[in-house]
Amino acid sequence: MLIDIHTHATLYRTVPCSDGRFFVTPEELVSTMDGAGIDLAVVLPLVSPSQRNILIPTEQVLAACARHPDRLIPFCNLDPRQETNTPEADFSRYLRVYKDLGCKGVGEVTTNLYLDDPLVANLFAHCQAAGLPLTVHIAPQVGGYYGLVDDLHLPRLEEALRRYPGLPFLGHSQPFWSEISSDVTEENRNGYPAGPVIAGGRLPALFEAYPNLYGDLSAGSGFNAISRDPEFGDRFLNQYPDRLLFGTDIVYPGQALPIVEYLRDAVRRGAISQEVYDKIAWQNADRLLGLGIG
Repeated sequence: MLIDIHTHATLYRTVPCSDGRFFVTPEELVSTMDGAGIDLAVVLPLVSPSQRNILIPTEQVLAACARHPDRLIPFCNLDPRQETNTPEADFSRYLRVYKDLGCKGVGEVTTNLYLDDPLVANLFAHCQAAGLPLTVHIAPQVGGYYGLVDDLHLPRLEEALRRYPGLPFLGHSQPFWSEISSDVTEENRNGYPAGPVIAGGRLPALFEAYPNLYGDLSAGSGFNAISRDPEFGDRFLNQYPDRLLFGTDIVYPGQALPIVEYLRDAVRRGAISQEVYDKIAWQNADRLLGLGIG
């Protein structure tokens, strides 16, 4: 089985993305899943104005998932500035309703504020109270990017992990996954660093210290982290099989999904066991989202 922790879809094709392409429809998403052998997929809303593509509210994701309830799993999403644009905004009144409607988590949070901004902290607190995991996109700076902003070596994320121990954080994006290696720099942390992974990276240290940190392996960032140095990648998968989740970040029709075959091949060549594969491929998502499959 494969449960994809990170996809997107839209019901409406209005304004194209900046590259002229459109997001997949729910039907195109399911067709892509069929082609890759993906059984279930989480669909993430996009609600922040700093998101570079289109906005997809939670209500649209709920409607999209209702078309394919046996295949698609809805998340809900909130912009930290929503409601009253203050740290006192009552996000729990939204989260209770969305949770009752079937949403299994929150995200992908892409608001371009500092990760420890009081508005963001308020959202984190309400997510923890609701018992919903949170997918965060990390950005390198305010302005010109989308995502919650953290500095080199992720000090603000570490403080959030410490402050909200009951909130599972699913880390995602280039500045998150580039921290797998200790030689990451300001210049390359928002890209796809190549070559050997140097021991002592901040990300493994955070995995060791904080049991509420999870790795969303989707997109080029997650795939690059485990494939740039295959020997290290194999060790990483075996070291943290309970904390890593398969994902693709399907956005466009016809998108390549190299991580699917990469993980299957890792089992065939004996780099990881079937047990490790199953945890990463679906069991961790099943447990974290409370799907009740296994």
